[in-house]
Amino acid sequence: MYNEERIDIIGQNGNDGDHYDMVNHPPHYTQGGIECIDAIEAALSAEEFKGYCKAAAIKYLWRLDHKGNPKENAEKAIWYLQRLIKVMK
Repeated sequence: MYNEERIDIIGQNGNDGDHYDMVNHPPHYTQGGIECIDAIEAALSAEEFKGYCKAAAIKYLWRLDHKGNPKENAEKAIWYLQRLIKVMK
């Protein structure tokens, strides 16, 4: 996984002082005991999932300087590209 241990990419939710890794494991995508990305992968064919990963990476690069944190957007694009590489093995 891409730099899971990096503290500088971990966001704080503001409630109980809990910290979340907003790139690798955002809390809003980990409901019900399974991460959303794993459910998406299970629901799609291998080729469809590759397309999803490519599209997601493009999305984060496209909005890089226009929405949210540019560094976090770049890290998310990298995350999706690494997931794509993982499924291509």
